[in-house]
Amino acid sequence: MTLADSVLDRLEDRGVGDSRPDETDAEDASSALSTDDIFHILQTKRRRDVLRYLRDAGTAVRMRDLAEQVAAWEQETTIERLSSSERQRVYISLYQSHLPKLDEEGIVDYDKDRGIVERAPLAARFDPFLDHAERATAPLRDPWPRRYAFSIGAGALVLASASAGYLPLSGSVAGALAIAIVALVTAVHAYETHIGR
Repeated sequence: MTLADSVLDRLEDRGVGDSRPDETDAEDASSALSTDDIFHILQTKRRRDVLRYLRDAGTAVRMRDLAEQVAAWEQETTIERLSSSERQRVYISLYQSHLPKLDEEGIVDYDKDRGIVERAPLAARFDPFLDHAERATAPLRDPWPRRYAFSIGAGALVLASASAGYLPLSGSVAGALAIAIVALVTAVHAYETHIGR
């Protein structure tokens, strides 16, 4: 099942996107979004990241903090390791486009003058879709499986080269070198995951 199919199923279950909102419930009528509106909002990863960050924060946040975290997610790094151009690119995009759009739709409250962003009640409707999108794309964003595969391949290459006589190493030295390559990648992973944050 694709993300679009999942979103459609959830929308139908909740009655979101109905073109005839219940006239007795003025609050729901004013905040009703069509299916096309919801798809349009969720199609942009930066908007999904904004909604996820605000959901996890649970309170109003500074726009600068929001932009930095979104940039870090995009670059698969920490906020401290971001370059100024990476920060600025996301900040400008959020400032000029994404936050005004989310504010206009009533999904966030964006005080442009003060640089404060907060979830509006309507944002809760997007939470189930954010969780699904995050699970669906998580393996694509995680670079570590590729890094481990590369380190295992490099270790195997060292062992094969030593066995074939291309490297003047004994079997035990080649084995130790192969293990050291994997151990180094594991140490870097542990540092970035636990200590570097």
